[in-house]
Amino acid sequence: MLLNIKKLSVNYGAIRALDGVNIEAEEGEILSIIGANGAGKSTLLKTITGIVKPAAGEIVFNSQSIRGIKTNSVVKLGITMVPEGRKIFPDLTVKENLELGAYSLRERTLKKELFDLVMSNFPRLKERIRQHAGTLSGGEQQMLAMGRALMSNPKLLLLDEPSMGLSPIITREIFALIRLINTEKRIAMILVEQNAHMALEHSNRTYVLENGRITMQGASVDIKSNSRIIEAYLGV
Repeated sequence: MLLNIKKLSVNYGAIRALDGVNIEAEEGEILSIIGANGAGKSTLLKTITGIVKPAAGEIVFNSQSIRGIKTNSVVKLGITMVPEGRKIFPDLTVKENLELGAYSLRERTLKKELFDLVMSNFPRLKERIRQHAGTLSGGEQQMLAMGRALMSNPKLLLLDEPSMGLSPIITREIFALIRLINTEKRIAMILVEQNAHMALEHSNRTYVLENGRITMQGASVDIKSNSRIIEAYLGV
């Protein structure tokens, strides 16, 4: 078991954003979290990375408790998040953004290997390597955010709404890259996505999060065929 979350609760003042959440993630799998706006999906990812502090519960990564440790320490252990809205550095070049992703690494050889990996998987970034990130298209900025995350050499990649603001064509391209990276590098991923169609199609297992609680879980192919999920999230 790569990640084991038990009875996780998070409060925002008097509001309980997560209420006794239990989630498990295996090595090498893509896990999707679907749910309506305000269900607690982004809060879950921020709590895993240490940005948000839990009120109760446990987060165990690679057999080590990470509850309450600082975000930079979480990254060093092998968890990296691609945040909602990408959050690239617009005034820096593509290359400089990627180099910042590897700030916690010391081995030059490893940095070079990861840089070559990003260049081979994101040829569009290679073409724009000296271009300022703020001049990239939305899809290219999402690729840059993913590439920057890969530069940290993660064991677990957290993706927060990777399709946000992107056209259907670019969304399909981004999800194809997600599957490619997962297949080639066996990097486990937790995918939070409003586009339930894409999340279910490109993940192994799925948790449904509603009002801060897990209401359903199982193989994505089974969740996708559930009549309640079809009506609530797939628009059929």
